[in-house]
Amino acid sequence: MSNTDQELARDLGFLEAYTIGLGTMIGAGIFVLPKIAAEQAGPASMVSFFVGGMVSLFAALSLSELATGMPKAGGSYYYVNRALGPFFGSIVGWGMWAGLTFASAFYMIGFGQYLLPGLGEYVGVLAGWGDLGITVAALAMAALLTAVNYYGVKETSALQNVIVLTLVGLVLAFLGLGAVTGPTITEFNPNGWPAVAATIGTVYVTFIGFEVIATSAEEIKNPSRNLPLAMIAAVVTPTLMYVGVMFVSTGTIDIPVLAGSDVPVALVAREIFQPLAGAVSWLPFVSVQPATAGSVGALAMIVGAVLATVSSANASILSAARVNFAMGRDKILVNWLNEVHDRFRTPYRAIAATGVITLLLIGIGVGVGTLAEVASFMYLVTYALVHVSVVVLRRANPDTYDPAFRIPAVLYPVVPVLGAAACVAVLVQMSVTFSPMTIGVASVAVVLPVTPTPVGAIGTVLVAFGIAWYYCYARARAPSQSLVGDALAPSSSPDTDTPDTYTVVVPVANPDTEHDLLRMAAASAHAHTDAHAEVIAVNVIEVPRQTSLSQDLAFEEERVERQQELLDAASAAAADLDVRLRTRAVASHDTGAAILDVIEDTAADHVLLGWGGTRRRDHVLGSTIDPVVGHASCDATLVRLGPAAAGDASDIMVLAGEGPHAPVAARRAAEFVAADETDASLTLLNVQPPADDDADASATERGAAVIDDLAERAGIKYMTYDTEVVVSTDTEAAVIDAAADFDMVYAGATRSGPVSQAVFGSIPEAVGAGVDQTVVMARGPDNTPMSVRDAITRRFGG
Repeated sequence: MSNTDQELARDLGFLEAYTIGLGTMIGAGIFVLPKIAAEQAGPASMVSFFVGGMVSLFAALSLSELATGMPKAGGSYYYVNRALGPFFGSIVGWGMWAGLTFASAFYMIGFGQYLLPGLGEYVGVLAGWGDLGITVAALAMAALLTAVNYYGVKETSALQNVIVLTLVGLVLAFLGLGAVTGPTITEFNPNGWPAVAATIGTVYVTFIGFEVIATSAEEIKNPSRNLPLAMIAAVVTPTLMYVGVMFVSTGTIDIPVLAGSDVPVALVAREIFQPLAGAVSWLPFVSVQPATAGSVGALAMIVGAVLATVSSANASILSAARVNFAMGRDKILVNWLNEVHDRFRTPYRAIAATGVITLLLIGIGVGVGTLAEVASFMYLVTYALVHVSVVVLRRANPDTYDPAFRIPAVLYPVVPVLGAAACVAVLVQMSVTFSPMTIGVASVAVVLPVTPTPVGAIGTVLVAFGIAWYYCYARARAPSQSLVGDALAPSSSPDTDTPDTYTVVVPVANPDTEHDLLRMAAASAHAHTDAHAEVIAVNVIEVPRQTSLSQDLAFEEERVERQQELLDAASAAAADLDVRLRTRAVASHDTGAAILDVIEDTAADHVLLGWGGTRRRDHVLGSTIDPVVGHASCDATLVRLGPAAAGDASDIMVLAGEGPHAPVAARRAAEFVAADETDASLTLLNVQPPADDDADASATERGAAVIDDLAERAGIKYMTYDTEVVVSTDTEAAVIDAAADFDMVYAGATRSGPVSQAVFGSIPEAVGAGVDQTVVMARGPDNTPMSVRDAITRRFGG
């Protein structure tokens, strides 16, 4: 039996991680909070947003160190639980889950406000619904998002990126036009600095998005670079935008008017877009009234707000389920809640629980400000403990804690100490007001120096619940953690491939075809006796985006066992084929990307894939095969196995052409023939059109010259092979007819260049689709010039 370690594919590059965080942080807060912040602190709320961003920047630095030292799903909960133990892990785990549900409800109320009072001005059927309509709309969308994540709709990930880019464009346009109109602020701080400090807690909900990046740490490529970079960028970008939005908003609209609007940003947009009418008035045939331009601007921001609130809530629901999973993995939470659905492959119970609590918070009418502040409170508790965890791990210095990113020496311990102090200071400001409170007990009156706030009371109850849960449930079940943490996964050992190793990667998924694919891979390896050759068999378990990779594996024993059986069978086959073999068991959200990562990690020379021979909707060869064949940097071979086993093939045909990949196909065929123990024959076949003078002899001579040149280019002149030239006006039909006399047909790709899908060319694909025998299509390394799009993806994607 093989002891293959289970790998979690790193699917997320910098851009993906950055947009995950930014999608939450640039969401509802930028459209809903200006109303609340302006009412509390006036224009000085800009300072509140800036300070909130700085507090988050400290937390992002500490989280980056912890996440690269312990890249596991669960984010802050996981790090605190490992450093400080399950007592604090229970507080943080429940606190994060509660914070995300309160945040989701906050986003959904914002959605209802912009959908009905906002769009109601433009769409009559949405007008006049009042507060009840807002609540109903929020409930309906929250239920829909819960269902989308429950059923595991893949398109939500791509939609999230589109929404984020749209929002960034809208906000930049808002800021640019707002600055041109010249905002004027008369009184900067009308309510005093205590109000500014209190507002920090209110707006902090907008900065919890970078935590979403940490919860996906084990799925991020090159985490030492991409994780801290994504976190810092995801904090700095919205901080600057929030400050700018408050400057434009409070400088354009009177504070009482701004504070009284359910759609504050749309109200401001109406004012700042009106000058556009004059800007385009000089154009011929163009006549735009200021009121029309203002309405268009307001409508654009309303649509942006609707998209933003949906995006933010979707990310929060997904993250909450992953925190639940991490708690269940550590036995702090009952595992029943984290079971993965048999059909949809999602943690449906955790998603449903998050959705139900979100619906409950909306339904009972918790105020939008309270929802925001409670979410902020719970995350400030979390980040205070995160800073403590960094200090504890640094001082304990366990051997297994070796983060790829460390807080720079000049900033340590300043960052964690100041960060923790800042979190505590904001928590105190949120929890009490500094005015005396009298409590009467019987005939005794007790005067307290401070008065607890409702938010402080709710937050304290939630923290107390986490403590009670630990003592009543988790204490007897969760293992006691040292600073090192018994549950830390071992670091994956680096590949030991050296430049003189010839490596063939073979994705295996079907036990019926596995042995034949390995036989062909072994033939390729055996041909390189001058190198240390090996075959790597890889199997990928594909997991929906809504499910963390480790979560699926924890509840998918049957799929994992089937994967192990495939790889054990590969090891047994390798022993029979006398080839060195390694196995790779991978879990990934994208099978094709995971295979490409294995190719890159092992510096593979050749990838050999099986193909069913049928086309798929939206794909040329298949959703897994297209990206691998299209982007693999090594030789790529696609095999469509016929009814007979590859080991029974005795007559091998190569389609001999002048294309750049024909020699690759010839080499693959020669490798198979050389490794075959039944004295298989090799035939090089070329199809030529008739000569102009009807002299078939001249066409045959041209074909023979092509075959001879191919054998020279392929380096197989030393072998014994037959040649055959067919003269025909229909190349595809001639090849298919000739192929009927052989057991295997090899063809080289006839197309080169950067294409959106993997395409070998019309003739090889026609042969693959029209011949019953085993068909092998081959191409050399992808040496095409890198497109601008691919360059950007390579630069920022990992």
